[in-house]
Amino acid sequence: MNKEIFHGVIPALMTPCKADRTPDYDALVSKGQQMIEAGMSAVVYCGSMGDWPLLTDEERMEGVERLVKAGIPVMVGTGAINTKSAVAHAAHAEKVGAAGLMVIPRVLSRGSVIAAQKDHFKAILNAAPSIPAIIYNSPVYGFETRADVFFALREEHKNLIGFKEFGTKEAMRYAAENITSKEEEVLLMVGVDTRVYHGIVNCGATGAITGIGTALPKEVLLLTKLSKMAASGNPEARLRAQELEEAMSVLASFDEGPELVLFFKYLLVLRGEKEYALHFNETDKLNEEQRIYCEKQFKLFNTWFAQWVQQEGVISECLA
Repeated sequence: MNKEIFHGVIPALMTPCKADRTPDYDALVSKGQQMIEAGMSAVVYCGSMGDWPLLTDEERMEGVERLVKAGIPVMVGTGAINTKSAVAHAAHAEKVGAAGLMVIPRVLSRGSVIAAQKDHFKAILNAAPSIPAIIYNSPVYGFETRADVFFALREEHKNLIGFKEFGTKEAMRYAAENITSKEEEVLLMVGVDTRVYHGIVNCGATGAITGIGTALPKEVLLLTKLSKMAASGNPEARLRAQELEEAMSVLASFDEGPELVLFFKYLLVLRGEKEYALHFNETDKLNEEQRIYCEKQFKLFNTWFAQWVQQEGVISECLA
């Protein structure tokens, strides 16, 4: 079971759509290839960034299969409104040769019931026993997976190898203290763009699943490298990682809001990737004020980064 992808940066791909508001799979594959060429270890599809609630099961599976056939390591999201559908996505991921599984809690129906969530997780893990899987812990899904549930699942399912934490700093620290520090084989991944430094340096995360990395791959990869150097005790790397994360903080904070896909797609449009101009729901769009703010923050960060990155020392070492 290959766990190498969890030791890098994994961007969560958005689903581009064509003029008729159907998925543009060619553009999806092209973006996946671009991310791997930039140095990412894999991609995620379909998490919340991929608009899984707006796609049919068939559309999602076709996207996964297209990415896998293109040779792109794919971690498959299992978000669904019922267990049967989630299991189908896990089984399909196993069938086509996906590289990993992101196990998302049961939503809407009995979402706060621990026994129901355990059964949901077990069904997904059973459907793809050969694929390394991580549980996605997020307040967005209304359920917190605690240590007792995680290890009860891991006793039966050795393909459960880690935890993606999207919550607060305190939630990430809980995961580190109570789940991912017990066994070296159990991995923690940072799941929110504003906490890469904290997750890696203070909580021992092995990698990050990123939204902003789709628009700023070089910068997020650099932040991760600096944070890993800081985690080994390098004082200069600690300082530079903190500087970079602070400068990126507004753009990264889009990851925490309900309009994250709208903002991140707009950042790609600002980069010249016009295939991300549309959304599956025609009425889903940023208002004028949001677009202007996004443009200003993107310009500010890029201007700052172009000067900051020219420093010698640990920055040039990471970019060499």
